[in-house]
Amino acid sequence: MHNPVELDGGVVVRVIEAGDGPALAEAYRRNREHLAPWEPERSEGFFADAVHVREAAAFVERYEAGTAIPLVLVEGEEIVGRVNLSDLVRGAFQNAHLGYWIDAERTGRGLATMAVGVALHAAREAKLHRVQAGTLVHNAASQAVLERNGFDRFGLAHRYLRIAGRWQDHILFERLLED
Repeated sequence: MHNPVELDGGVVVRVIEAGDGPALAEAYRRNREHLAPWEPERSEGFFADAVHVREAAAFVERYEAGTAIPLVLVEGEEIVGRVNLSDLVRGAFQNAHLGYWIDAERTGRGLATMAVGVALHAAREAKLHRVQAGTLVHNAASQAVLERNGFDRFGLAHRYLRIAGRWQDHILFERLLED
């Protein structure tokens, strides 16, 4: 994805930049409680600027290497969400994993649906065949975002990821990009 894409109300999706670390750390601190039920347990150190400075630089390297498409949602100077295509695999698979979140104060505006659409466009530009995602079984909002973007359910992964301190089942989704 080469150019930023404006979504709605001044929110822009763009590729993460090395200088985004402090704003990313602030976004995670601001959304700590909002994200806690949906993410791995985070140590106090996770919320430090230095951690996200390193993470932003690492994501830029992955993007340049073609192994990830790390995107941020930005409103003014604030990062208000993320959408990532990670674990890009080439060869016979041509697949990536999708993950995303939206700032607590900006949910319910359709931003996640639009941002996932932008990520799918970037996946097509990268010549991927397939994108897959998993949601917690009880995460109806995230499932709706995927379904609005043409994803199909294809399975249930038992004790798939350790989220909020315990192994939890996930519904698996896929989107074939030639459709």
